[in-house]
Amino acid sequence: MAVVIPAHNEQALLGAALAAVSRAGRHPALARTRLLVVVAADACTDASESVAREAGALIAPLDARSPGRARAEGARVALHTLDLDPSNVWIASTDADSEVPPRWLAHQRACAEDGWDAVVGTVRPQGWHPALTEVIHRHVREYDEAGRHPGRPDLHSHVHGANLGVRADAYLRCGGYPAVATGEDHALVGALEACGHRVLRTRRFPVLTSARLAARAQGGYGDHLGRLAEPVRQLD
Repeated sequence: MAVVIPAHNEQALLGAALAAVSRAGRHPALARTRLLVVVAADACTDASESVAREAGALIAPLDARSPGRARAEGARVALHTLDLDPSNVWIASTDADSEVPPRWLAHQRACAEDGWDAVVGTVRPQGWHPALTEVIHRHVREYDEAGRHPGRPDLHSHVHGANLGVRADAYLRCGGYPAVATGEDHALVGALEACGHRVLRTRRFPVLTSARLAARAQGGYGDHLGRLAEPVRQLD
């Protein structure tokens, strides 16, 4: 298994993200699984690379300022380093401002063993300013209702690079992450579904992600939270 984390000047939060991945990697179900963590350090001018190195992650440096290109480069470096049959490699993806739950990787491995080609999970915000509590709680309620279907409580309509996993052969077959500034996760899932791969959408094991308002990726989840919070910020 490989975990790919794009990072652009994330020294403040990257350590917690890597610690959470390390904890997930120590799950008993992964005792015989090789785990490679790759931080795609995109145009970093802070200590992000040092934080990644100290945590034992492999660094894939680039200067693109593009989450899509960063995830693609991280996946490329992971596959090159592992040098295995892609059908035997699972690429999990999360973000540098996010913390995965302890059973995250074990769950994705179990899904892979059950024949799923990709797992599309959900997120939960954390660390918001107290003034935004009402806004965040309303957002979470609306988020939870999106994509619900009678008789299928696990179904959802969200796609997040912070909680995503894919079998490497399916990833390569559908073209991988496109080199776009935002929406690379949606594009990958769309391509997987268009190619007929088995994609599991699940609400199990959501990933905690920062509710900061200074989003790194325009058009991403953090940017969405920032727009929701704008009326509150204007009152300050």
